[in-house]
Amino acid sequence: MFEKYDFDKSAEEKLVYVRPVKGKDLPDDVRAQVGRRATLYAVHNAEGERLALVKDRALAFVLARQNDLAPVTVH
Repeated sequence: MFEKYDFDKSAEEKLVYVRPVKGKDLPDDVRAQVGRRATLYAVHNAEGERLALVKDRALAFVLARQNDLAPVTVH
């Protein structure tokens, strides 16, 4: 049940994080583009750089997988 898994460097590089973002917390120029959405979903790399901002969680996961990335949810 508790097996150790040795994540190599390439596995770490493919990991991305999906988290909800409140529309009101976005910069003005981004808010102008996304309209009145209350919540969007951001995809971030391990360093915290935002790679994408999309309208829903499912789309964030699809986008990550289409780019050979491994998405996980964070709160």
